[in-house]
Amino acid sequence: MSRYNTQVLSNIRMLCRMQNIDEKVLYERAKLILSIYREVCWSTIDRANDVCDTLICTYGDSLDGALIYLETFAPDEARERFEERIRSLFETRWIIELVDMAMVKIRDYPDKGDLYCEIISKAYLNRFKYKESEMLEVLDMERSTYYDRKKEAILLFGLSLWGTAIPKLKDFLESAREEEALCYCEC
Repeated sequence: MSRYNTQVLSNIRMLCRMQNIDEKVLYERAKLILSIYREVCWSTIDRANDVCDTLICTYGDSLDGALIYLETFAPDEARERFEERIRSLFETRWIIELVDMAMVKIRDYPDKGDLYCEIISKAYLNRFKYKESEMLEVLDMERSTYYDRKKEAILLFGLSLWGTAIPKLKDFLESAREEEALCYCEC
């Protein structure tokens, strides 16, 4: 096997073919998700704190009191605005959970799963952003090897996200809809 065609990369390509996934598209989409992850988390923390502060300042001295007020006494318009803000936070949380599920799947990968997980975490997910020189030192790798493993890690992340985590979420949402429809029909 040459440097550019490792066994892991061959396995990833085979998995892509089996799932009818374009490797280049998978790589670009996975890299895009990973590249915005830190900012999404940072933004979500600020938005969640803002929602809590607004609730407490506007509707009561505690979060519980504010939520009770919104549910019981608030005008429909205020409740709808609040629900939209909360819905947005939950959608972002789902994205974060999908990334977490994909990372668990990568860690379970039989060939260097822990290494791929560490590369993704340090390069994209941790709050502290490592410089290339720091990554090479921490991982004790040559630059070319690091970039090969990083590409494999990103592809594995993409396969884990679109091949496992997202289908699980779809199944969950479909079963929740079916359950809701069943409950609605019984009433």
